Amino acid sequence: MTLHDDQTEAPHAVLERLIRAWNDHDIDAFVGCFADDYRSDQPVHPARSFEGNDQVRANWSEIFESMPDFVAELLSFAEQGERLWGEWRWTGTQQDGNPFEWRGVTLFGIREGQIAWARLYMEPVEREGADITETVRGMAEGSSPA
Repeated sequence: MTLHDDQTEAPHAVLERLIRAWNDHDIDAFVGCFADDYRSDQPVHPARSFEGNDQVRANWSEIFESMPDFVAELLSFAEQGERLWGEWRWTGTQQDGNPFEWRGVTLFGIREGQIAWARLYMEPVEREGADITETVRGMAEGSSPA
């Protein structure tokens, strides 16, 4: 465990515990990384917001059970005070045999050695679809690119 001068757990140590629990599929250790009153927001998908670590348990129990090869890979992170930014790659195999690959960024607020709140910007990787020219044109014209 990494400690600050005041002997409290450093925010990035919470991230280390989270990754270990995630990749071990240890639901109790995973949920233990989150405060009881944890708040999750997905600003691009506001209907997905929730409060409480009971929902964390429900969400990730289902993922661990349905995707036994799920892996969370931390590509980079930055720490500022009690805030952590992480860039992630999540992979696995879905029940139908299709590959699962999500990429994105999370922002975590750490309080007393647990994640108190998060904003998630995680999305499925699209291997096909509009290129950059089509995407910019769609943005400028107000239409969604294919």
